[in-house]
Amino acid sequence: MAMKMLRARLYKWEQALQTEQQQELHGDKKEIGWGSQIRSYVLQPYRLVKDHRTGHEVGNVDAVLDGNLDQFIKAFLLWNGQPDRPAA
Repeated sequence: MAMKMLRARLYKWEQALQTEQQQELHGDKKEIGWGSQIRSYVLQPYRLVKDHRTGHEVGNVDAVLDGNLDQFIKAFLLWNGQPDRPAA
């Protein structure tokens, strides 16, 4: 009987450790919902793609939709390297 209780306590303790580790790994995740997108694509009445993290804007929507994301990658890398960047 004592061994079963000890196993149960060890099992609970191990579960608590795993839960804590998972929370550390995923602690800064945000809820997916309206307003949490990274980029906005506006096609009407004007044409614009805006990255909300960096503030980078592009008027050539067709190129971005065709996969030309290099300027957004560059803007993110520059923004990510700034120590005093605004919170996203």
